[in-house]
Amino acid sequence: MQISISDEKTKELLTEVIVELLKTKRDILYDVVLEALEEVGLANATAEGRKNDFVSEDEIFSLLDDEIK
Repeated sequence: MQISISDEKTKELLTEVIVELLKTKRDILYDVVLEALEEVGLANATAEGRKNDFVSEDEIFSLLDDEIK
């Protein structure tokens, strides 16, 4: 037996799942987003350091703190 659902119904169901996830697992999602921002900040700082002088650890964490706020 094969089940078929429309693109619109799929979109609606995914939206419901995401909203429910945001409501019930907010702390987990926050941690995931925070980790992703830290990785992007570190990658940007690394790339900048390769072009110019090396970036100190304090500068990296300062940039990360600014991104979070």
